[in-house]
Amino acid sequence: MDTESVVEFLGNVALLRRLPSSSLRRIADVVVFKRYERGDYVVREDENVDAVYFLLEGEAQVLRSAGEENCSELLLRRFDFFGRGIFGDTYSADVVAASELTCIVLKSEHCPLLETKSDKDLETHCLVERILYMDPLDLNVFRGFTLPDAPTFGKVFGGQLVGQALAAASKTVESTKTVHNLHSYFLRVGDLDIPIIYDVNRLRDGNNFATRRVDARQKGKIIFTLIASFQRELQGFTHQESTMPHVPAPETLLQLDEMRERRKTDPLLPRDYRNKVATGNIAPWPVDIRFCEPNYATEHTKSPPRLKYWFRAKGKLSDDQALHRCVVAFASDLIFACVSVNPHRRKGMSVAALSLDHSMWFHRPLRADDWLLFVMVSPTGSESRGFATGEMFNRKGELVVSLTQEALLKEAVTIKPTFGAKL
Repeated sequence: MDTESVVEFLGNVALLRRLPSSSLRRIADVVVFKRYERGDYVVREDENVDAVYFLLEGEAQVLRSAGEENCSELLLRRFDFFGRGIFGDTYSADVVAASELTCIVLKSEHCPLLETKSDKDLETHCLVERILYMDPLDLNVFRGFTLPDAPTFGKVFGGQLVGQALAAASKTVESTKTVHNLHSYFLRVGDLDIPIIYDVNRLRDGNNFATRRVDARQKGKIIFTLIASFQRELQGFTHQESTMPHVPAPETLLQLDEMRERRKTDPLLPRDYRNKVATGNIAPWPVDIRFCEPNYATEHTKSPPRLKYWFRAKGKLSDDQALHRCVVAFASDLIFACVSVNPHRRKGMSVAALSLDHSMWFHRPLRADDWLLFVMVSPTGSESRGFATGEMFNRKGELVVSLTQEALLKEAVTIKPTFGAKL
């Protein structure tokens, strides 16, 4: 098989479609071919990973653990691929030739050729700070933007609205007072392509407390509203009943970006799911997230309504406590609503969650560029609404934030985002 034919084949592999032709050619120059008879083991579970395999001819079966039924989604065919699993540097399952089989094999030392390089990957240094920047238009009026590299989900991200509105409110409060709670409501879908105007209403300014209401507008309509209370630091009573759960240290866990890469090649995940992840264009988030309990769940897999992960902002932030709380507010909405969806996922149906309201209580000073543990659970869901509660702990085990959120749960359909009411 000549080089041009190998390049043409590699260009049809979902994992490689985002690579330029020059990268495909470099890969074609270093791959090797391996052939197997029916019944031969291609790799064994728990063997050290030594390569990524691309199926050129024939079929291979991924074998589940004893007692688990194999399924057609784990039968690999031409253009399919597999490699390192999401747990450690070993293969996650036995893979056996289901017919005469030919694989194109990229050895581990050449796997860096699979990486895509871009300015975004170099470092989203303080991207979250740029997302939260407020352009002052008047004494109580600010303008925010949705940056091209900001997280979006087909519409303005809810955490962006919370974080920007809180940033606008904070700019109208004296620096000795910091936010201690906020309550917000998502009213309409935000348009990614136009600025957001934040009108701040100074409801109260007292000696120790201040209250602000912020209305976010696009095209003259309110799309989001927030009420926040600010407090001067006071000495007084303190206690804590909540206990931080025992979880692995964040340094021992995979970054979310690395986890996504591993999910592309883990043969125990369904083929269609891996192809979707491989061809998706997901910009790196400005927040480093590390799941405490990685698993094989997908958007079509039912799972418990709870989650724990460490997070921190990428890049170094200033010592401004107001900024750190705005960053935490931004990050708090990234995955929060998903726990309410988890029990309702099933094969053949996608379930979506639309945030309806979001509340936070800040108990103690915190740093958003140091590790915080986010523990969340959805205790109930009814009438198409899911309710979730959350707690954030610093590394010393201090409870620094409590949260609640309610979200609308609905079967997902392909929607062209339009400006209008969410419901």
